[in-house]
Amino acid sequence: MSDGDSLSKDSLFELEFMESLYQKLPKDKKVMTLLAELYTAYGKIDEGLSLDKKIVRMNPNDAVANYNLACSYSLKFHFKESVAALRSAVLLGYKDFKWMLEDPDLEPVRNSSFFNELLEEFGIA
Repeated sequence: MSDGDSLSKDSLFELEFMESLYQKLPKDKKVMTLLAELYTAYGKIDEGLSLDKKIVRMNPNDAVANYNLACSYSLKFHFKESVAALRSAVLLGYKDFKWMLEDPDLEPVRNSSFFNELLEEFGIA
């Protein structure tokens, strides 16, 4: 089954629209962030991860960008990388620890020892 077969017409339109916009504005952080979120929402985790990496390379001091990268790594079961990105996010000012403990994208990494070490390091939970 192709991606087009698994997405609703509205979802496919939204994704294609954002991909088209990204082609026209490849350095626009907002466009990249929205497209990365769509990729993740529609199960295109590799594509979302690739964009999240690019966003962080362009904006290394952005706490939310690092948090989003952590989510993508978690969904790929790359726990060391996920926790490293979370650590960066927290050091850069990310403070929504309640969401960090509930975010479904971080569910895979929350079961790892790396995540527990991060919680202890920052006194979270």
